[in-house]
Amino acid sequence: MQTTFRARHGRPCPRRAVGPARLHRRALRLSFRGVPADLPTLRVESLAKHYAAGGHTVHAVAGVSLDVAAGEFVSVQGPSGCGKSTLLLAAGGLLRPDAGTVRVAGADLYALSTDARAAHRARLVGFVFQRFHLVPYLSVLDNVLAPSLGTFVPDAPARARALVERFGLADRARHRPSELSTGERQRTALARALLPGPKLLLADEPTGNLDAENARVVLGALRAFAQGGGAVLLVTHDPEAAAYATRTVRMRHGRVVDEAAAEP
Repeated sequence: MQTTFRARHGRPCPRRAVGPARLHRRALRLSFRGVPADLPTLRVESLAKHYAAGGHTVHAVAGVSLDVAAGEFVSVQGPSGCGKSTLLLAAGGLLRPDAGTVRVAGADLYALSTDARAAHRARLVGFVFQRFHLVPYLSVLDNVLAPSLGTFVPDAPARARALVERFGLADRARHRPSELSTGERQRTALARALLPGPKLLLADEPTGNLDAENARVVLGALRAFAQGGGAVLLVTHDPEAAAYATRTVRMRHGRVVDEAAAEP
């Protein structure tokens, strides 16, 4: 059905139909506006987080500094317990550090009020976790739409349908998570993360439960997001997953011990 809008002189003019794919590209372009060119999308400075355990203090993250610029795909590797996931949670505004700062798109996350931090995170940060964290009683399409409950997403239904189609879930759109394969659940979670058009994607072992084909889909989407102007921080044990990154950071005992750009 053709819709119309009223032009400046009061005459109705036809409006071209806009397809889901075009809406998706438009929202991505809009999401990358407004950050000064000289600022990285993510800046972590002197971050520290410690816990008390068995009468001892565990320094989960100890003075880590890290930048992730627009267009970068950075992987963080290291043994279990080295602080990778703690770093990622703090970088996303989900875990207050004991010291240091985290800036996303120029805003100091932990200087914001709880509500302001949640709103900033909802607009600008997408999360992809190993265990998906889908809402069990919602369909695939409604899970993808869920971020629009917390932040304004232009043309959210059309964007959600475009993402569902992009990740090969069109025939599963009305299914609940319990009716999906592991790969389908992770693709749903990735589509949900992309719905608001974030500037930053944070991924914690997103391929840990996946077969090789689904892992390639997820990692390829993360790479495409970075190539399109987004910033990606990936935590992984998998060297094949880390190979998709443009830069790899290695952690041990809560500290960065090595950093290397990918070979051309």
